[in-house]
Amino acid sequence: MRRRRAGGAALLSAMLTVALVATLAASSMWQQWRAVEVEAAERSRTQSGWVLTGALDWARLILREDARKGGADHLAEPWAVPLEQARLSTFLAADRSDALAADEAQDAFLSGQILDLQARLNVTNLVQSGKIDEPSRLAFARLFELLNLPASELAVMVDYLRLMQASGAESQANAALPLWPREADELAWLGLSPLTIAKLRPYITILPVPTPVNLNSAAVEVIYACVESFEMADASRLVRERGLSHLSVLSDAAKSAGTDKARFSDAQHSVSSRFFEIHGNLQVDQTVVQERSVVQRDGMEVKTLWRKRGMASPGAPLQ
Repeated sequence: MRRRRAGGAALLSAMLTVALVATLAASSMWQQWRAVEVEAAERSRTQSGWVLTGALDWARLILREDARKGGADHLAEPWAVPLEQARLSTFLAADRSDALAADEAQDAFLSGQILDLQARLNVTNLVQSGKIDEPSRLAFARLFELLNLPASELAVMVDYLRLMQASGAESQANAALPLWPREADELAWLGLSPLTIAKLRPYITILPVPTPVNLNSAAVEVIYACVESFEMADASRLVRERGLSHLSVLSDAAKSAGTDKARFSDAQHSVSSRFFEIHGNLQVDQTVVQERSVVQRDGMEVKTLWRKRGMASPGAPLQ
C-alpha cells in the first residue's frame, strides 16, 4: 500500500512538473512572438512614414515645377492627375540591391492625389477684420440652400466666427468660445450638425487666410454659390467651356459665362491657387496607412502647413 501511495505521489509530482514546464515554455514563446509582432509593426509603421514623407516631397516638387511654368492652375495640369494604386517597386531604380529586392516580397502599393483647396468655399472668408463679409456669407447661403441645409446653422457658425475673431488671442483662454477650426469635422464646435458637415465636406475648406475660388477647378455647385447672378445652368456652361479651354485670366470667365449679369471680382474669384491638399495611401500586406497634408505655395516655395496620418482598412478610399 505504501509503495502504491509513493508511486502515485511521484507520478503526480512528475505531472505537475511537466505542466509547470509547459506553462513556462508557452509563456516564453508567447512573449517572444509578441515582441516579434511589435517589432514588425513598428518597423512597418516607420517604413510607411518614410515612404509617405517621400510621396509628400514628390508632390511638393510637382507643385513647384508647375509654379515654374506660371499661368493659371487647371485640371489638365500634371498635379491634378491622381496616382492610381501602383506597386511600390515600380518606383525603385533598376539596379536596386538584393536586400531591397527581398523586401519587395511584401506587396506594397502606393496611391495618392493632389486637390486644389481653392476649388472650395473657404470658411475663413466669412469673417474678415472682425466683420461679416457679406459676399462670402451670401455664397455660403446659396450653397446651404442648394444642398437643402438649415440656414439657422449657418447663422450660428457665422456668429461664432465673428466672436472668435473679435476676441482674438483672448478667445484661446475664453472657455465660452471654441478653438478656431482646422478641419471640416471641427465645425461641429460652431453649431453644424454631422449631417450638415457631411454634405458640405466636398465643397468647403478652412484655410489660414481668406482666398478666392479658383474657377478652373471648382465644382459646379461651388461656382453657382460664389457667382451671385448664376443659375445652375450658367455654372454648368462655365464648367463645359473650361473643359474645352481653361480660363487663362479672370476676364475669360465673363466670356464663358453665357450671361451679361455675371460679375467676377479678384476678391472672390481667380484662375490660380496657392493652397493644396495632398493625399497619400500606402498598403503593405494588410496594413494601410493614409496621410493628408495641406501645403501653401508662394512662388517657388511650397511649405507644409499640417499633416495628419492614420490607419485604414484595405480598399478604403482616401479620406
